[in-house]
Amino acid sequence: MTVGSGSAGWYLRRLSRMGPREIGGRVGDTVRRRRWRSAPPNCPDVPGARFTAVLPAATIAAIPPDAAKRLVAEADRLMDGHAEFFGVVRDDLADPDWWRDPKTGRRAPAGYAFDVPYRNEDAVGDIKQIWEPSRHQYLTVLAAAYAVTGDERYAERVAAHLRSWWETNPPLRGVHWISGIELGIRLLSWVWIRRLLDGWSGAAGLFEGNAVAVNQIWHHQRWLAAFPSRGSSANNHVIAEAAGQFAAACAFDWFPSSERWRAGALRSLERHLRGNTYLSGLNRELATEYHGLVLELGLAAVAEADAARVPIPPTVRLVLLRMTDALAAVVDNRLRPPRQGDADDGHGLIVDGAGTDRWASLLATGDAVFGRLAWWPTVTGTDVRTSLLAALIKPGGPAVARPEERPSHFADAGMTILRGPEEIWCRCDGGPHGFLSIAAHAHADALSVEIRHDGVDVLADPGTFCYHGQPEWRQYFRSTLGHNTLQLDDADQSVSGGPFLWTRHAESRVLVSDTSGASDGGTARWCAEHDGYQGNVHRRTVELSAERQELRVVDEVRGPRRDVRLAFHLGPAIAADLVGNRAVLTWIVDGEGRSAVLDLPGQLSWRAHRGETDPPLGWYSAGFGRKEPSTTLVGTGVTDGTGGFTTVLAFRGLGVS
Repeated sequence: MTVGSGSAGWYLRRLSRMGPREIGGRVGDTVRRRRWRSAPPNCPDVPGARFTAVLPAATIAAIPPDAAKRLVAEADRLMDGHAEFFGVVRDDLADPDWWRDPKTGRRAPAGYAFDVPYRNEDAVGDIKQIWEPSRHQYLTVLAAAYAVTGDERYAERVAAHLRSWWETNPPLRGVHWISGIELGIRLLSWVWIRRLLDGWSGAAGLFEGNAVAVNQIWHHQRWLAAFPSRGSSANNHVIAEAAGQFAAACAFDWFPSSERWRAGALRSLERHLRGNTYLSGLNRELATEYHGLVLELGLAAVAEADAARVPIPPTVRLVLLRMTDALAAVVDNRLRPPRQGDADDGHGLIVDGAGTDRWASLLATGDAVFGRLAWWPTVTGTDVRTSLLAALIKPGGPAVARPEERPSHFADAGMTILRGPEEIWCRCDGGPHGFLSIAAHAHADALSVEIRHDGVDVLADPGTFCYHGQPEWRQYFRSTLGHNTLQLDDADQSVSGGPFLWTRHAESRVLVSDTSGASDGGTARWCAEHDGYQGNVHRRTVELSAERQELRVVDEVRGPRRDVRLAFHLGPAIAADLVGNRAVLTWIVDGEGRSAVLDLPGQLSWRAHRGETDPPLGWYSAGFGRKEPSTTLVGTGVTDGTGGFTTVLAFRGLGVS
C-alpha cells in the first residue's frame, strides 16, 4: 500500500532520507517563509528598462512552412478556448479561471501561498490541472503564432491573459507561488513571450513598461533565489528553477540583483546538470520524459546565455551534447525512446503545434547545434522550436570524443538496448532504482523488459497516469506488478514510503551485456540480478536471436520458497488469445497484419487481465492523466530456488491478418 504524503509518518520517513545540510537549509526556508508572511520583500524601481534579447533577423522566415502551419492551427484552437491538459478537454481557455481544477470542479483556496495544502485534492483539486495552464506555455504558442503571422489578435490575447494572471496571482498569494519548478518554467515562458512579441507595438508596455509585470518578474526571481530545491529533492525541479532564473536574469537584466542571480543560477545549473546526468548521457532519474525535460531546459538556458553573450562553463554544453547523443542511441526506429520511470508530459519550451514529435525536435536541434553523427537515426518532420533555438545558440559542440558507433549498453545507468531484424527493439533494465535518497520518480521495475516491433509496444511499460489524489492508481503504475518483471509474495522489490518517496531501494547489477551478436545474424545476450526481495535474489537472462526473430527470457530465483507472480503487459494495440500457457498476439501496423507467439512458463498458472479496477490491473497510460485498458498476462505459482521460468516471444513476420 502506498502511504500518502502529509501524515506524521510520512514526514518522519521523509526526514530520514535527508542529510544534516538539507535539514538545515529547510529550517532556514521555514524561517524565511514566516518572515515573508508579515514583511514580504519589495521590488526596486527599474527606470529605463529595455529588452534587447531579440531574435536575429530572418529567424522567423526560416521556419519550415508545414511547421508554421501546424503552429497557427494550434493557436487558432487556443483562441477559440480549446485545449487539453492531462486528458481533460477544456473549452474555457479564452477566459480561464487560474485557480479552478476542471476535473474535480474544485477551486484552490486563497491566502498565503505556503499555507495552501496543495497535496490535498479534497481541499484544492488536482494540482497538476491547476498549475499546467499557469506555466503559460500555451501563451508561448500564441506569441509564436503572432511572430509567424503578424496577426495582432494573438498578441492581444497573450497580453490579456498575462494581465489577468498577474492581477489574480499577486506575489506570495495563492497556489501558484508554492512550487519552484512552476516559477522557473513560467519565467522561461515569459522570456520567450516577450521575445516573440517584439514586433508588436504593445510589447514594451506589457513587460518593461508595466510596473505590475516588473514586480512579478522580480518576485519570481527573488523567490527562486530564496527557496531552491535542496538535497534529496534536487532532481529535475532544480534544473527548471535554475534555467528559468538564469533565462530571466539574462533577458530581463533590469534589477540590482540581476548579475548576482544570473551567476548563482548558472552555478546551480552547471552543478545540477552534471549531477542529474550520467557520464553516458542518460538522466540519473532513469525517467525518459525527464531526460527530455532537462535537455529542453538546458538548451533553452544556453540560448539565453548566447543571446546575452554571457560565458558559460564548457561542461554545460558537454552534458547537453552527451544527453543528445544518448537520446539518439536509445530511440527505436520510430524515434520513440524508452518508457521508463515517471512521466508527467512536462516540457521546457513549447512553440509548436499539435502533431510535432518532441523527440524528433530534440534530435533536430541537436543536429543544428552539435552536428549529427553518422549512426544517428534519420529525423523526418519539422518543427518551430529548432529554428528558434538554433538562431540563438552558437553552433558547434565541445571538442570531445563522441561515440563512433551507436551505443547499446549504458553501464552507469544499467540500460541495455537489444536490436534485431524487422526493427525488433528491446530495453533491459539492470540499473539503479532511482536518483538521490528518495528516488522520487522511480518505479519498482528492476530487471523489467520493454519490447517493440517496428515501433509498436508488444511488451509494454504501462506508464505513469497520475501523481496526486488517486493513491491506488499511483501505486499500481509504479509497482513491480505493473511492469514486465517478477514479483515475490505480492510485494514490490523496493519499499514505498509515499507517492514520491522510496525508503528502501533494490540494488541491481548487470552480469552480461553482449549486444553485438544480433547485428550479424547471431544472438545478443543480457543478464542481470537484483536483491530487492530480502533473502532471495532474482536473476534474469534475455537472449535475442536474429536468425529466429525470437526473444528468450529466463527468470531464476535463488533463496527460500516464495509465492511468485510473473507479469507481461501487452501494448494497447495488441490482441491476445491465451490458451493454457501460450498466447497468440496479433496487431496491425501501417495497414499490415503482424503476429507473434508468446510461450509462457508452464510451471505457472496463467490468466489474462484487462481493465480491472479492484485492484487495478491491465492498463496502459499513453500520457499523464490518460489511461486505457490493455491486456496483462499474469502467471502465479511458487519458486523453490531450483529451476527457472522460461518465456519465449517469437515474431512471425509480416502479412499475418
